[in-house]
Amino acid sequence: MMQPPGVPEPQKKPILVITSQVVRGGISGRGLTFALERLGHDVWFLPTVLLPWHPGQGKGTRIVPPAPDFQAITEDLAASPKLAGIGAVMTGYLGEAGQSKAIAALVEAVKAANPGAPYLCDPVMGDHLGDDGSLYVPEATAQAIRDDLVPLADIVTPNAFELGWLTGRDVGSETQALAAARSLGNERVLVTSSPALRRNAIANILAGPRGAVAAEHAAIANPPHGTGDLIAGLFLTNLMAGLGDEDALKRASASVFELIARSVRKGADELLFAEEQQSVVKAMALVTSRWVLESTARA
Repeated sequence: MMQPPGVPEPQKKPILVITSQVVRGGISGRGLTFALERLGHDVWFLPTVLLPWHPGQGKGTRIVPPAPDFQAITEDLAASPKLAGIGAVMTGYLGEAGQSKAIAALVEAVKAANPGAPYLCDPVMGDHLGDDGSLYVPEATAQAIRDDLVPLADIVTPNAFELGWLTGRDVGSETQALAAARSLGNERVLVTSSPALRRNAIANILAGPRGAVAAEHAAIANPPHGTGDLIAGLFLTNLMAGLGDEDALKRASASVFELIARSVRKGADELLFAEEQQSVVKAMALVTSRWVLESTARA
């Protein structure tokens, strides 16, 4: 929407991102920072671990900052006079379990400086493999995310496996996914790669304060890594822009779907953020959305 003459565009506030960093590829902090900055947000980026590439693409060196150094830098950030300018916090992959308490203290400091800043926790810990699922972080790290970070979050964005692990519930249907999401108790829980009603489709289901909404699109075989990070970040920025839950979810889902489709069509095994960045800004892909009756979710 165009602003009236003489009225400045509303300023997009910085987002504090705390997650992993890769040298090559579009996952985690590397792709997420690009997407957020492309949408006009400054990013404060605190890496939790440095990797050469996504672990699924082969063994590589892990550089995790020493615990005292990581805590010291979170304390530096918490004491920054510019902390009140942070518009939101987003956390993802942890390098080790001990980072969770330092991150939690930093989140609380941001909240104290700016109570209106939402905190999104993407509990990156595992995924489905075939019909089963498994953690790809040590169990102590998963437990730290569950115990220290999830309770602080305004928005939690687990995939279906992570939601099942966090809640100890079955998440094999839409009804089960929504019931598990509600059991977490957070204001908004976005379940990514959730069971869909249509065949050969993928759903993203949001349990929010005004009801539950699902966005569905066609499934794409062998998608690149990094889609969970991206949809979480885009959903967050859409909410910050003032969109309602349905529009925020639908637009985020459309961008991710379109970026995946364009990347796969070109034979890429990574999300092509640079080449296909328009998909992040304004996707044209078709995504359907619908509100879900809460009575079915709580059955």
